[in-house]
Order: sequence, then C-alpha cells, then structure tokens
Amino acid sequence: MRISLKWLSEYVDLPAPEELARRLTAVGFEIEAVERTGAELKGVVAARIAASEPHPNAEKLSVTRVDAGGGEPLQVVCGAKNYRVGDVVPLATVGAELPGGARISKAKLRGVESFGMLCSARELGLSADASGLLILPPGTVPGTPIGEALDLDDVLLEVNVTPNRPDALSHVGIAREVAALLGQKVRLPKPGLVEGGGAAADAVKVRIEAPEKCARYAARVVEGVKIGPSPAWLARRLERCGIRSISNVVDATNYVLLELGHPLHAFDLDEVAGHEIVVRTARPGERITTLDGKDRALEPDDLLIADRDRGSALAGVMGGGDSEISAGTTRVLLESAWFAPSGVRRTSRRHGLKSEASYRFERGADPGMVIPALDRCAALIAGLSGGTVRAGVVDAQARKVASPEVRMRWDRPAQVLGMPVSREDARRILLSLGFEERASDGDAVSFGVPSWRVDVSIEEDLVEEIVRTLGYDAIPETLPGPAVRTPAESAEAQAVARARAALEAAGFSEAVNFSFVAARDLEPLAGGLAADGIALRNPISADLAVMRTSLVPSLLRNAAHNRRQRVEDVRLYEIARAYGPRAAGTPGDAPSHEATEVAGVLLGRRSPVGWAVGGDVADFHDAKAAVQGLLEALGVEAAWAAPGPGWLHPRTSAALRAPGGAALGELGELHPRVAEAFELPRGVLAFRLSLDALLAAARLVPQYRPIPRLPAVLRDVAVVVEDAVTAAAVEALVREEPLVEAVILFDVYKGAPLPAGRKNLALAITYRAPDRTLTDAEADAAHGRIVARLRERVGAELRG
Repeated sequence: MRISLKWLSEYVDLPAPEELARRLTAVGFEIEAVERTGAELKGVVAARIAASEPHPNAEKLSVTRVDAGGGEPLQVVCGAKNYRVGDVVPLATVGAELPGGARISKAKLRGVESFGMLCSARELGLSADASGLLILPPGTVPGTPIGEALDLDDVLLEVNVTPNRPDALSHVGIAREVAALLGQKVRLPKPGLVEGGGAAADAVKVRIEAPEKCARYAARVVEGVKIGPSPAWLARRLERCGIRSISNVVDATNYVLLELGHPLHAFDLDEVAGHEIVVRTARPGERITTLDGKDRALEPDDLLIADRDRGSALAGVMGGGDSEISAGTTRVLLESAWFAPSGVRRTSRRHGLKSEASYRFERGADPGMVIPALDRCAALIAGLSGGTVRAGVVDAQARKVASPEVRMRWDRPAQVLGMPVSREDARRILLSLGFEERASDGDAVSFGVPSWRVDVSIEEDLVEEIVRTLGYDAIPETLPGPAVRTPAESAEAQAVARARAALEAAGFSEAVNFSFVAARDLEPLAGGLAADGIALRNPISADLAVMRTSLVPSLLRNAAHNRRQRVEDVRLYEIARAYGPRAAGTPGDAPSHEATEVAGVLLGRRSPVGWAVGGDVADFHDAKAAVQGLLEALGVEAAWAAPGPGWLHPRTSAALRAPGGAALGELGELHPRVAEAFELPRGVLAFRLSLDALLAAARLVPQYRPIPRLPAVLRDVAVVVEDAVTAAAVEALVREEPLVEAVILFDVYKGAPLPAGRKNLALAITYRAPDRTLTDAEADAAHGRIVARLRERVGAELRG
C-alpha cells in the first residue's frame, strides 16, 4: 500500500518522514520503502516567456527570452510552437539533470547561445505528451521550483499491511494509527454533499436475493454528469498510489477507495436494464464479460450484481463491460456495499481475478463505511463532472453485521506480557484506537470494537493493541522460570519409538507419504479395508483426491516406484494416521474417524547377497519375524490365525488378535489381483497393525521375573491332530498346566503313514516349580494331564 504523506497530512499532523516510518514499523506496519517525488526535477523552475523571435539560421527554431525569477532574462533556443509570449513554462536551467538522464549545459544551437531548455511534460517524466511545452497556470511565479509549482513534492511510504488489518489499506486507516501514536484526533474528510432533483428511489430499485453473501447494498444516483479527464491534482494522487487515471467519475471511486478504504463501483444507469439492481448468485450456464474484456463462465457460488436481464458485475471483484462508464454516460448509479469476505475470496480465486476491490473485500471491509463512502464519492463525482446528486439513498440491508463486544480483565495484560500495565494506559490506548468503553467494574472492562477492526474478537486481541502501541521494546527482558517438572513421555510416544526401533532393526526404512491417495488405489484393497475414502473438495491432483483409509496403498506405490528404479530389495514401513468415514451418531464435529496405524511392505531377498549367504527370497516367515519383533518390543502377546483378510493371499496370511480377542492387524502375501493392480510381482508381503489396539494390549513397563534357582524338567510330546486344529490352540491347552514354563513347537509333519487330513505336532515342554525341585513323578503326572487334556479337547492322539 502506497501512502502519500502530503495526502495523509490532511487528516493528521505528521512528524518527519523517517520518524513516522520508524514508529509505524514499531506498531506492526513495516515501511518497505520511502520515496521522495519531485527531487529528480531539481534545477527545473517556472519561467515566463518575455519575448520570442525566429531563429536567424533555422526555420523550425525560435529564440526566446525568459524570466526565471533571477534578475536578467535568459536566452533559450526552443523548437516548440504551442506557446505565446506571457506563458509560464518549465525551464531546465544549466546544470539540471532530467529524469531521462540528460544533463543541461550551456550550448550553441545553429550559432545562437542557449542557457537552458524549455520542457514538455514528456521531458519532465510527467506523461507521454511531447506535442509541445508544458503550459503552467498563469499565476505561477517565475523561479518557483517545478516540484512546488506542479505539487510534485511529496514523500511516499510503501506500507506492508498484514492480511488481518484491512482497515489500514487507506489513508484514513493509517491516519487513525498515527493519531493514536501521537495523541491526536483524526480530521475525517467531510462529504460536502448537496442533493437536488428527484428522489433516488424513483430512479433505481435494489433487491438482495443472497443475504448470506451480501448484507447491505446502497446506491446513489448522480445525473447530468459530463465525462472527462480528472483535474491534475486528482490524477497525480492516484498515480502516486499506483492507480492509472481513467476519467473523472471512475477516478472519484478510486480516490475514495484510497482515502477511506471502501471499494465502490459506478454503473451507467442508462445501461442498467429496468433501472433495477438485483444482488443474486449466478444461474447455471450464466456468463459475464468483465471490464478486462474476458468472457467468463460463472459458477452458482459466484455473487452477481445484476439488472433485470443480465449480470452486470462480479460482486466485490470487477464490473462488467455492458454497464461501464463511457464517454457518453450522463447518469451514474453509484454502488457501495458490504460483501461476505469468503464469497469474494472464492470468486476471485476461481476466476484468477485480482483487483483493488477484491483485495479489500476478501479481507473484510468496514460495514460502517458503506454510507459515508457513498456520500463522499457522490459529492466528489458531482463536483468533478458538474452533475446533480438525487435526493436520498437507496439502501437495502438484508442483515446487520454487528461488531463484537470484548471483555478484558484488568490484570490480563500483565499476565500475558509479563510487565505491569496500568488501567489508565490500557483505557487511553484502546479509546485512542476507536474502541468504545461499554461497562467496567473492579475486575474487568468491556469494549465495543469499532466496525473497521475486523481482526479483534477476543481478550488477547485487546492486549495486543495495548502492547504494540506501548512498544514491544517496552517488554522487559527476563529469564524464564525453571521448569517445575518434566512431563513423562506419553505411552503413544514410547510405543512409536519402540516400533520404529524394532522395524529398523529388522532392516526396514521409514517412509513418509501424503495422507491422500487416488481413489483407484483403495479399490483393490476393499477386502478387509474400507474402500470409500473421504473425498477432498479441492485436491492437488487426481492422484491425491481422497483421504487414505489405510497406509498400505501408499507403501505399495512406494514399492512399485522402487522397482521401476531397479531397486529389487525393498523393506519400508510407515507410522501415520488413516482416515475412515465417521460413524453415525459419533459425538463432536470431527469430519472423520482417525486411527494411527503401523504398516509395512517387504519384497526381494532375505538378506544381501554375499559369499557367506545365498539369495533366498523373503517369505511369510520373514515378515512374521519382523512383526513378532515389534510385538515383543511392546510387550504384546498375540494369537495368529489363518487366513487373513481378502486383500491378502488366503494360503499365506494371518490375522492377529490380542488374548482378549481384540483385532490387532493382519500380515501376509498380497493377493495376486492386488499385486497386479499396483504393478508388483507375486510374493510381495505386507502387514498392517492398529497402533491404538497395540497400545491397549501393550506392557510398556517390563515385569520383573527372578532368574530360576531350581532346575527344570524337559519333556517332549508328539500328537496327531486334525489339519483344522492350529498349533496355537494346542500350545494354549498345554499352557493350562500350572507347572509348564515354556512350550516350543519344533516339528510339524504331514504324510505317510499319517492318514489324509491329519498332521503331527511335536512340542518341547519345560516344567518348573517356583518353590521346589520337581520330581520325575510330578513331571510325569503333569505330562499325563496334558496328554489327556489334548485328547479330550481336540481329539489328539499320542504318537508313539
């Protein structure tokens, strides 16, 4: 935002530019540049042409004598023809340097000496007009520096206004801040409005059909206008702030925008069908041609300023070409409105269309400035164009945009800032910034927030206003107090750290992926995993369009990418959240059910090829060993049951359950259709575990068991059972014997002479009593009880 100090000084008394820049920066408005205009025209003064005669040696040149306010007239050779004797024109004296870099020196032109150069507007860098000399106002005193004569001397501040302070995007907005800093009152511009003619309500009607997007729309009508160029003072002010002068009416709207910060728009009333304004959303298939000449297809979310027949403007963004101000305009409909910031922001981004109006509306315009800005601009248009402002305002207010009231405890500033702040200072600062004291007691005070401060809504916002005005450097430097205690690491953090260590010890590397995947990546995993991911409203790409319901698809894509890069041995894991649809009736406002998972993928060789090892391919048991190591690191006891879910191969997969029956996850080889969908070979292994379920079953604190002091008794047993009986079920029955310390399955056999459908399980059993040495008779008795239990429960036969 470019601020003219000459313009700003009309509203508040200013210190030196450098001091003002320092103080504004200290309160949060960083001054990125300080530019002095007019300084580049040093040595150029106003001069009156006292005499002129033809050049004796050149038909196209004249020899003039000019009064530059220095006593004796100066002789200057000139090639322009648009002047008369008595005109006041710019004179670049000997030694002056013009904006183009030309240095003026004493010269002889076709034999006649010339002591300077009479200048056009182009030579002074003021415009592109090089048709002749720049004629100054007749009353200009000769010798006046041209910067002063043309009101060019100014200081411009380039202010970096943060997005939360749209109120500072104007000269009056900055004037409020300066007045608060210097203890002054702002001199607000007076509209000076004079009404005449009929009522504005007889000339135009306004109707709001989208109250959630437009809270208020006000209009005035100015008749009898004459479109023409703006006066030099107005054009210069706009151009210094970076806005090109267009015409007196359009320039008036831009002037008020820079002065008061409220965007306005002028329509040619005779081009508004039915003399009716309808604020509505776009209809399906509707299009509009904006002022930049582009035809735009509209969405139903776009807010339009329409007339009876068609859309006339994109509300808060840009006007339309059908009703723009033209040279033939005689009646102006002037708009001033308040549009919801979110709607303007979406429309601006959707159409890639940025304007001074959208820049302000999407940050939050001042709802209290709708009528003052309208009156100010209408008066300005009438004065610049000779028009008449019809009586009254056509004001449609769909809803009121109320400013909040914020309660602040008197001791809160000191608590937040760590320094004392007196009640008097707090009250003085907030009142100077436009806040209104509503109620006060011994403990707290309530302030009404001014309509232009859309960034203030909570107690801490008031504290921020106080400290930035006092100065952040007023906060004392103090050492932080010692920590009373160091919080213990959470169980989840411990579990994650142990899981990482266990998997990395097994040769896995951690992967970090986006939480989004392509919808097609979830479809092959529908068996056992939720297939319907939560769709994103504005995805980065089609490959990142839905929230992943499992970490497995991302890891499979990682594995496929590695294979394309000729990396054959892949071991990857990831610990992150997966996102499932929110269950109906779930309390709270969370959009999804989030669960932390541990997942991994394994393919390639069991170990690196070397002279001491072979090139065996990793199989189910390698993946199971990795998962088993993770379970042991967390102290989780799990039962393995085949087969796993449908996305895994039915013959080489298993599901994991806690002793209480809670599902922990699954492990196995990918189903061939899943491997094909991800362009992977057969034999790829994957696992998925619920970290939440693992935490529920974990024993993170080790349980002490003393080293046995008494000897153990070892026995083996071989039983024949049906194929459907799992080894885990047999082990569980063996462990029911109180004297059993350990059970190890060391052999599984199928085939002759065993009948079909049966298998032999061989187990090594360790017996030990904690308080005595077992006798052979006690061990034999326990062994016999186990054999009987197996025979009774699972139909086992003891193999001789």
